[in-house]
Amino acid sequence: MSEPARSHREHRDTRSRLCQLALELFAEQGYEKTSLREIAEQLGVTKAALYYYFKSKEDIVRSLVEDYFTAIDDLIAWAKDRPRDRETRAELVRRYLDIVADGSEVFKMLQQNQAAVSGLAAAKERGELFRERMDALVALLTGPDAPLADQLRAASCLMAISVGCLHFRDRADDPAQLHDAVLEVALGLVDPIPVP
Repeated sequence: MSEPARSHREHRDTRSRLCQLALELFAEQGYEKTSLREIAEQLGVTKAALYYYFKSKEDIVRSLVEDYFTAIDDLIAWAKDRPRDRETRAELVRRYLDIVADGSEVFKMLQQNQAAVSGLAAAKERGELFRERMDALVALLTGPDAPLADQLRAASCLMAISVGCLHFRDRADDPAQLHDAVLEVALGLVDPIPVP
């Protein structure tokens, strides 16, 4: 592997470890009680090295949310180039479920620290960005100019995934069983929508 490629991978790995550690500390101790110094110490880097990646805790939260939005953007781009049929819709629902399940730790942390993170500059922007993506996914599931009932079914499908992953994750004995149950409910909601 070339030196620039190795350096890029190490940078990405360090950033990923930093985000994961910060996420764990924010969830365990709370956003406000976690300091950048503590994150740096637990990661085994200097505070100056941490600043290379993130200037503030808010930057870390923003990065975690941006990673989630990037995954949804990639899904939207994938679905736009696919045929408008039941198989594509089912695959879109499966992939969205995977994104939400992978991001559930981030949303659990945001929920646990709602008072602290809702005051951050990006909080209002996050809501609007999320709505835009949900509108795009609903349109991909229903087609353009779909009846309101079909749009509601598609939105309910997406919300069922979020609620299932977030609300029931600590209640399910087996993550695979929860995944299958959420998928079954979500596909049941989207299946009655006519293929455009």
